[in-house]
Amino acid sequence: MLKYFKLSLIITIIGLITAYFWGEYRVAGSGFLALFIVCVLSILEVSLSFDNAVVNAMKLEKMTKEWQHRFLTWGIIIAVFGMRLLFPILIVSVFAKISLLETAKITLTNVDKYTHYLHLTHAPVLFFGASFLMMLFFHYFFNENKNIHWIKFLEDNMAKLGNIEGIETVLTLGIIYVVQNFLPEQTRLAVVLSGLSGVMLYIVIHGLSQWMDKHAPHTNINCAKQSFKAGLVSFLYLELIDASFSLDGVLGAFALSKDVIIITIGLAIGAMFVRSFTIMLVDKKTLQKYVFLEHGAHWAIGVLAVIMFCSTIKEVPEVITGIAGLVLIIWAFISSLLYNKQEIQTNKIG
Repeated sequence: MLKYFKLSLIITIIGLITAYFWGEYRVAGSGFLALFIVCVLSILEVSLSFDNAVVNAMKLEKMTKEWQHRFLTWGIIIAVFGMRLLFPILIVSVFAKISLLETAKITLTNVDKYTHYLHLTHAPVLFFGASFLMMLFFHYFFNENKNIHWIKFLEDNMAKLGNIEGIETVLTLGIIYVVQNFLPEQTRLAVVLSGLSGVMLYIVIHGLSQWMDKHAPHTNINCAKQSFKAGLVSFLYLELIDASFSLDGVLGAFALSKDVIIITIGLAIGAMFVRSFTIMLVDKKTLQKYVFLEHGAHWAIGVLAVIMFCSTIKEVPEVITGIAGLVLIIWAFISSLLYNKQEIQTNKIG
């Protein structure tokens, strides 16, 4: 276990030390409060991301050790500095129509102004992430080739609907259309465009990923360049999934703290543990041993997408999101154990 979480523990120690001294630097005597907030944010990030880890593991199983390592190294840099630090600054800069440098300055010197701008981007950002995740959810279950079902009476019928070309896109667009009617008129165009962007990006990146999987070389050692492209597309696909998962957490973190540095440290520690957990799932072939974990993770994705859509109308506490995802993963794990036990008994009888 230690070999999987060694780097995560190192990042945690560095993060906690940094958080303490940053808290003391901002307000004398607030170092321990900063530590507490970082710990809470880290735990929340991990609890919200079990389904993310399972989905990532599904894709990583098909990637080389080299790309798995890149996911843990390059990927964490993108996740921490890209999604947890630069992304909120970028979206504020775009929506407030001010320069990145000025936005970064506001982030550190005028927190109230920054959070005001961030609040204005709340609905469009969530629509983007929710649309992307909803497409991922539908695509997994609307698959006529899927022959193992967990919640059988639902998944069996959903698999049959997979014969209808583009059904996941039509349903996601339908959800976008319905939900936007409940939002203020002045925000509808922005959220619809964000939702459409999420749908289109999923179609493009998933299509590229599938194309690369089909054309990836298996025996020709001279096709290293093509292998690199296939690994890169899969890597980008994983990063987009991770980004969509993290949107709700990044925006919700401002309810606990308005300090971007503290938020970044807390979420970064959580993200690092999730990545380590993902690598462990791949190495130990956990998804092959517990067949319903994939199903539970994708149901959790569907629930998260629904919650993100609903949060644009009325805020939903993050604890509900975390509990719902965790319950589905635990339920899927227990179902997998019972399934394995039944298979063993059947084989003995046979």
